[in-house]
Amino acid sequence: MKQRLLALQLLKLLLLLPLPPLPRALREARCCPEPCNCTPDGALRCPGPGAALTRLSLAHLPVKVIPSQAFRGLNEVIKILIQNTKNLIHIEPGAFTNLPRLKYLSICNTGIRKFPDVTKIFSSEINFILEICDNLHITTIPGNAFQGMNNESITLKLYGNGFEEVQSHAFNGTTVISLVLKENVHLERIHNGAFRGATGPSILDISSTKLQALPSHGLESIQTLIATSSYSLKKLPSREKFANLLDATLTYPSHCCAFRNVPTKDYPAIFAESEPSGWDYDYSFHLPKTPRCAPEPDAFNPCEDIMGYDFLRVLIWLINILAIMGNMTVLFVLLTSHYKLTVPRFLMCNLSFADFCMGLYLLLIASVDSQTKGQYYNHAIDWQTGSGCSTAGFFTVFASELSVYTLTVITLERWHTITYAIHLDQKLRLRHAILIMLGGWLFSFLIAMLPLVGVSNYMKVSICFPMDVETTLSQVYILTILILNVVAFIVICACYIKIYFAVRNPELMATNKDTKIAKKMAILIFTDFTCMAPISFFAISAAFKMPLITVTNSKVLLVLFYPINSCANPFLYAIFTKTFRRDFFLLLGKFGCCKHRAELYRRKDFSACTSNYKNGFTGSNKPSQSTLRLSALHCQSTALLDKTCYKEY
Repeated sequence: MKQRLLALQLLKLLLLLPLPPLPRALREARCCPEPCNCTPDGALRCPGPGAALTRLSLAHLPVKVIPSQAFRGLNEVIKILIQNTKNLIHIEPGAFTNLPRLKYLSICNTGIRKFPDVTKIFSSEINFILEICDNLHITTIPGNAFQGMNNESITLKLYGNGFEEVQSHAFNGTTVISLVLKENVHLERIHNGAFRGATGPSILDISSTKLQALPSHGLESIQTLIATSSYSLKKLPSREKFANLLDATLTYPSHCCAFRNVPTKDYPAIFAESEPSGWDYDYSFHLPKTPRCAPEPDAFNPCEDIMGYDFLRVLIWLINILAIMGNMTVLFVLLTSHYKLTVPRFLMCNLSFADFCMGLYLLLIASVDSQTKGQYYNHAIDWQTGSGCSTAGFFTVFASELSVYTLTVITLERWHTITYAIHLDQKLRLRHAILIMLGGWLFSFLIAMLPLVGVSNYMKVSICFPMDVETTLSQVYILTILILNVVAFIVICACYIKIYFAVRNPELMATNKDTKIAKKMAILIFTDFTCMAPISFFAISAAFKMPLITVTNSKVLLVLFYPINSCANPFLYAIFTKTFRRDFFLLLGKFGCCKHRAELYRRKDFSACTSNYKNGFTGSNKPSQSTLRLSALHCQSTALLDKTCYKEY
């Protein structure tokens, strides 16, 4: 009994002892499936013949190299899978040689650094499938990479690799049914001659790549194009290149516009009318079809040029030239005048600069429209997502808000000056005006900057308005701007009404002058209303996601109503006034032009100064307060009659 217990204890001790390690060569050889073996130097060999072997799966192996002729003699193998073998860094040329029955070859998730040589497979199977995926160290698909692999049709699944370039003639000598290059996130270039010498592909998938352009040759055979999440592909070749395209799934909606309204060719009649028609032949002609395309262009980006109508294309040039030249003239005359810079002059300079910026916006839009006419779909992404549209959007919002702000300040200044005409100590000083306008500039700059930092954006539409209202913050932003503009218009109207009743005095002027003032005020209010009302009405409805007008029709508002103030202001507030004409002709006189008119204005100024000096009030002749007030009101009504906002007081 004791001997049996002792034997059991010895047996337990033997079982607890570690076994001696197997020889390395034997251990590695056992890691490979039959008939393959792994040599001590990390090479894989699968010598034939393997009469019954049709599928060979090699996964999670410690091999580093697959040498030449590694699969020699496997004449019956149909499928070879080399997957999840990170230690594999090299497949020697000729590794896959004479595999006539091979139909599926997969090389995925390895450490190889060079595109494997598959040109000596010589498979005779129809629809051969080559899958090379998740090999992050392969950077190039070389020329003639697949020549000799198969004499029939092939499918190439080359996704998730480290490809950066596909070289010229890469697919030479092949008939490609499907080419999948998706998820090659570093792929930037397919050479223009990559498909030369090849038939196909019928299906091309380049999703999630960095391709910036498609090759110019070989697109005629493509029937299905897939390019989702290809954000660098902003331009497509001309639609004539896609002669057989039936289905396209793209990244940008504007690209689908290229495949709409494809012109059809005129096919001649089979027989002329004079020829006999008794022949019973059946001729079938298939006219070009419009390809199915997604994503569809939306309401914000319809398939049209920036200016949807030809008459708008003409008008926008006339209006932007008028706005730029008119406001440049006003700025130049005011800034070069030898007269003192008064508050009204200073405010008029600010207004002219704001309206000049609006003219620059219109000029930028008109220029891009002229350059992209007929092919805007190919330039939409570059324009709307680039710095050009952001600059245009900044200009228009900044100019619009600064113009409205300055108009409001000018109107309030006029009302204040007339209401407190005899209180000289309450007159607005230049330093006060500078501070007020500094606030206006900061406010306008901030409002124009917000879409550049994520509060709405300028890239939603081709005319670069901040029309993105997807978030609550964006809606609040748009509504705030519109409400402030409406409030400014109400203030302007109220001030002009008060001004009218302040200067309407039978003791001061005749009835016909009273009527002239009313007409001129009506013109100022009407231009403001025409500019603000349509834009504000439709924009408020759009901000609540209930648009009452399409983007196409909104461009009519953009050209005909939106810039009215920018064109009218320099004329209503400056060019049509007597004071501006005086400054203008005096300036021309300095350059030797219109000397006679300039001399007349100099004499008038001299006579006015002399008369004021001789008729000045002195001593006991000091006027009463009522006379002074009537005189001041008369001067203000005369200034308003001249439609001037910078008359010297």
